[in-house]
Amino acid sequence: MIRKSWLRYLFIGFLTFAIVWNSPIVLLAGIVKNEPKHKQAQLLLKTGRAQLNRDQPAEALKTLQDATKLYRQLNNQEGITKSLVYQNYALQQLGLHFQACKKLIGALKLNDSLCEPSILPTPKTELEKLKQIIQQIPLTPANFLALQSLGEVLRLNYKLSESEEILNQILISNSIFPELSSNIVLLLGNTQRDIYKRIKQQYQWIDEPLIQDIIINVIPQKAESALLNYQAIINKSDTSISTKLQAQLNCLDLLIDFQEWLKDQPRFPDIQTRISQQIEPLISEILQETLIFESLSPEQSVQARLKLVNSLSKLPKQQMRLQAINYAQDAWQIAKNINSSKLKAKSLQMLGDLEPEKSLDYFETALILAQSVRAKDIMYSLQAKLGNLYQKQGKIEAALQAYGAAVNSVTSIRANLLSSNADSQFFFYEEVDPIYRNYMALIAKSTAPNYDLIAQIHEQIQTAELEDYLKCGKLELVALNKIKNSNVAAAIIHIIDLSDTILVIVKSPGKPSYHHSVDASKVRNPVNTLLELLQDPKLVLTNESLLKFHSQAIYQQLIAPLESHLPNAGTLAFVLDKSFQSLPMHLLHNRQDYWLANHSFTGTLGSKIPIPKALLKQQMQALIAGLYVPSPSLNDSQAPQGAAVLPQIKEEVEDVKKLTHSSLVLLNEEFTSKNFKQKISKTNFPIVHISTHGQFSSDIQRTGFLAYDRQINIVEFDSLLRNKARISPGRIELLVLSACQTAKGNRRSALGIAGVAVQAGARSTVASLWLVEAKSTVLLMQKFYLGLNNGLTKAEALRQAQLSLKSNPKYNHPYYWAPFILVGSPL
Repeated sequence: MIRKSWLRYLFIGFLTFAIVWNSPIVLLAGIVKNEPKHKQAQLLLKTGRAQLNRDQPAEALKTLQDATKLYRQLNNQEGITKSLVYQNYALQQLGLHFQACKKLIGALKLNDSLCEPSILPTPKTELEKLKQIIQQIPLTPANFLALQSLGEVLRLNYKLSESEEILNQILISNSIFPELSSNIVLLLGNTQRDIYKRIKQQYQWIDEPLIQDIIINVIPQKAESALLNYQAIINKSDTSISTKLQAQLNCLDLLIDFQEWLKDQPRFPDIQTRISQQIEPLISEILQETLIFESLSPEQSVQARLKLVNSLSKLPKQQMRLQAINYAQDAWQIAKNINSSKLKAKSLQMLGDLEPEKSLDYFETALILAQSVRAKDIMYSLQAKLGNLYQKQGKIEAALQAYGAAVNSVTSIRANLLSSNADSQFFFYEEVDPIYRNYMALIAKSTAPNYDLIAQIHEQIQTAELEDYLKCGKLELVALNKIKNSNVAAAIIHIIDLSDTILVIVKSPGKPSYHHSVDASKVRNPVNTLLELLQDPKLVLTNESLLKFHSQAIYQQLIAPLESHLPNAGTLAFVLDKSFQSLPMHLLHNRQDYWLANHSFTGTLGSKIPIPKALLKQQMQALIAGLYVPSPSLNDSQAPQGAAVLPQIKEEVEDVKKLTHSSLVLLNEEFTSKNFKQKISKTNFPIVHISTHGQFSSDIQRTGFLAYDRQINIVEFDSLLRNKARISPGRIELLVLSACQTAKGNRRSALGIAGVAVQAGARSTVASLWLVEAKSTVLLMQKFYLGLNNGLTKAEALRQAQLSLKSNPKYNHPYYWAPFILVGSPL
């Protein structure tokens, strides 16, 4: 009896080994080669599901693809759909959420565009169309599974509105599978939780107070919608054990996160009290049901335990920390038993965070495990943690190596995260930015600082921030110091915020880098005060001596110590950090004159620009769009606050037309979003001049310009210009955005301006940081285009135009001439 039992288990073990290590076709050939195709397909489907449960997504994907082939041969639609759904699960485990979404779209025969990432909110009309399409899909078992999976994968692709719409629809129409409704409610709660997180994070990274006031009241509504769904599942008697546990863990995570946010929001005291009272009872309920964790598969058990650990670790009580350590140790033991390197690494990372006295050993071991399976999503975090530990221990060389490795790891995965999951929107400011900045600060404090390396990292972080803002993937730009024509810029100046210090690095062609640092406290106050003055609607009434006082203070602290290392003339290219991005650097004053007197200026994208090319006289052909009559777009929800008719634009448009050749003009009613898109797509103009209201915001949804009918967002601008690029290779040499402005309170306007420039594919962009009196803008544009006609570079033409305005007694206040800046190539 014992021998038979032993032989039986040996055979099962051998079969399991074969399933894991051999392809399904080999398995079928060896065991079921004589079975009919439908049996083969069923076995492949079963095998693929088993591989998914064993955390073998790559093997499962191959198995399930073979199953799909057989089901297609059999013309079995239910089998095709089901196998595609499980392929989607495999792709999700591999982190390929976009490809997973495509599988489900194919299974349900929906429009491919549903999976396409978009950072703009989905119009209500599109959501209504989606609702009607979903209602027409017959709810067979396979279709139900596919729709449920689609709701989840759309969440992971950050299509949250679409995810919520689909899950709501199948929940409403689910009379066939009522026993599965709890799972749908769980997925709906997860989507609503991510909507809450998105809005909360948006509130944190948006600078403008006006937008923050709009957003702040929506955050509690979205959090409580998700909490209600989680609590409905928890309280439902027939909810499965695993679904209930997931709801409890997600509910706890959200309650703790929401409580933390409410601490800084005094306007919601009642909500804060109610939320705080729910946390400890829920923890007690979870801890009392320890057998629930044992009922899960080993992989699911580890993930669930680590999720609980993550929540408990955020609470201040020592008892909670001890419970977290126990659960993390259990997770580590289970991960060891199933020999999952990735789960072992995650468990050790958690233990390292919880037990600082042992963290070095935990993190080092976890990193080796993560490296063994190339889990870069874990590696970068561990490398950064080790860098911090080594630094505290005085092991500066080891710390530098660890941070350098973290930067390399995060750089290699960041492009894939830009549009791949719900966390990508928060990834830059929470994860990427601190790693880069800690690395730069550590290099600066080392015994032999490499300032060229700091400048290089600063370039990377600036470009990374813009890519994250645009969600556009990798940008094709060239570093200024790599351009063969070394006279593009006389010097590149980096101004870097390292928290306690501000570091300034000057790089001139053929010369070694030079640097200077200053205590940040000496700079922040004059910078913040000057920005507030410049963004005040009453700027024109502000005494110029007050502006000079603060601009002189900034110049003396940041620039004066470097004067001997700066050229006497030529173009200065600036790579500006954080709040410095909204400062027009030519406005700085050296106690004799404004800096504009000696230099022309350009802002760059991490000191990177499209390949520079001079604008030739024969290229002075322009597409000119202008709006100077009352229009529906003035009431657009995204229009700048207080936008009004600008009649002087008519004169500006006429002047630009005279100073360019063969220009095409779209005015007022002709300047609709549709007409503009058609003209810019079908014609090739080196210059695009847009005279209309627009604004640059830290919220990309509010960055764009007004056509007659509505706002054209820069994401739309990008889309139509990409279409143009496929038809014609001609690049926009110069984009001029006249009458645009920086949204009030925005300290990162360069993101919006650089974003427009990049989305337009423009070598150079001229824009204004605040809305200027229209008559002075007409004069400035006259001089600017005259300078271009006379062969001046764009940077020098803009400088001469500003100097001309400044010399006019009527317009010598900085309000009139200072807001105009150039971004990109100065040539």
